[in-house]
Amino acid sequence: MSGHSKWNNIQHKKNAMDAIRGKIFMKLSKDIYLEAKHGGGDPDMNAGLRHAIEKAKAENMPNDNISRAIKKATGNLDGVSYSEITYEGYGPGGVAVMVDVLTDNRNRSASEIRHAFTKSGGNLGESGSVAFMFDQQGLIEIEKKEGLDEDQLMMDALDAGADDLKSREDRFIIITAPSAFENVKKALEEKQYEIDRAEVAMVPKTKTALNGKDLEKMQNLMDALENNDDVQDIYSNLEEA
Repeated sequence: MSGHSKWNNIQHKKNAMDAIRGKIFMKLSKDIYLEAKHGGGDPDMNAGLRHAIEKAKAENMPNDNISRAIKKATGNLDGVSYSEITYEGYGPGGVAVMVDVLTDNRNRSASEIRHAFTKSGGNLGESGSVAFMFDQQGLIEIEKKEGLDEDQLMMDALDAGADDLKSREDRFIIITAPSAFENVKKALEEKQYEIDRAEVAMVPKTKTALNGKDLEKMQNLMDALENNDDVQDIYSNLEEA
């Protein structure tokens, strides 16, 4: 019986990991679809698509999945049509939240996102209700390693068009304007810098600190949104602990 129980535990863990992997692939496929739909299916001519493909490959997403998402977006394969929506609202304690969604059913997404906000004690707002509290920025993260010279990295980043470089405990964060993001990333890659993460994101201008029940409710809201298959990105001005 113990062997049977052990097998069940292994199978359960495998199924759980497969489910997580499936969710990741679904979100990556939608991201590739979106970029290809807007900028065309040639990654050499579409920087956004090229970056989406790089993210997918970093997660070991099969090439067939990548190709299928591009073909759907360019009309070369029958499939569902997705819509882009950004929801804005306030979470517990007045934390500003923006949620980027890619969905094949607007009514379902609106209902589920609204329910997540309401259940946590927050409320969904109108378009523009919190967007003014964020700036869109390109963010490029490079891990601090022995031999990596901060001054040289800053010089290379600024020469490529970056706005600033910030030092954190274990990494450097290079900040760019959205329009300069791809050029800066490419220039740093050509200089053999190892980039851990790169994205254009909504960065809060100010942050809100929470504690106690409000912080717990905010975490529940974030969990609910992250577990929604239609949600692509979540941004908030929550002060990190």
